[in-house]
Amino acid sequence: MREKTFGPTGRPVPVIGQGTWSLDESHRPSAVAALRQGLDLGMSHIDTAEMYGEAELVVAEAIAGRRDEVFLVSKVLPNHASARSVVTACERSLARLKTDRLDSYLLHWRGGTPLEETIGAFEELVRQGKLLSWGVSNFDVPDLEEALAIAGKGRIACNQVLYHLRQRAIEHAVLPWCEAHGVAVVAYSPFGHDDFPEPDSAGGRVLGRIAAETGATQRQVALAALTRSASVFTIPKAARITHVDENAAAGHLTLTDRQWQSLDDAFPRRPKPAHLPML
Repeated sequence: MREKTFGPTGRPVPVIGQGTWSLDESHRPSAVAALRQGLDLGMSHIDTAEMYGEAELVVAEAIAGRRDEVFLVSKVLPNHASARSVVTACERSLARLKTDRLDSYLLHWRGGTPLEETIGAFEELVRQGKLLSWGVSNFDVPDLEEALAIAGKGRIACNQVLYHLRQRAIEHAVLPWCEAHGVAVVAYSPFGHDDFPEPDSAGGRVLGRIAAETGATQRQVALAALTRSASVFTIPKAARITHVDENAAAGHLTLTDRQWQSLDDAFPRRPKPAHLPML
């Protein structure tokens, strides 16, 4: 599994991690087994959130006895972003995950609480050893600029955003900003939202041709394309071991410039949106 340095943390993290959105809706033993298989294959970055129902409990079961292997991330809802509520929410997530610290803790999206208050609480949790780093999610450039002005250089570990071949909005401004400021980018929903290109579509045919050239699957090609940048990581969800195996194998795949150009042509960036898309 290829690894890259995760923003300013200095930590090597696999380019392909494991997401857990709606994982609690899957068969529990199968979901636990899938996460464990991912760890066995080097996908040590596990992402969850307090919003994801019982997912933190599923993760806790999967990482039991293996906590030191995991780069563990959770997220706090914006309505829990006040100084007092952040601490309470973090401690609740720690208890559910059965751990004493998170490798990173993210503000799930921007809400009404002043960023100074949320970031101050994050920094206090870092001082207490409950967080090793903190970051944000669904932040556009103005939000990132504000967070940087408050926290200073080298404090924002990552920005977790929607990114897949049919939704490349972050490439206009967010990705360049993060690259310039040493902030990791974590792509969620890397296969889209139930709209991965059909094999007989124009984009699907390009994916199929590259898959045939590389001996990979179309989804592996998509993951390799998304993680081509030095700052981008991705966290596909997989509740079945077969899907975990497929995702993990993408961590070894590198596309040629010609193959990437074919994908760039097949899935062109749309004009820059007024606001960053969010799921």
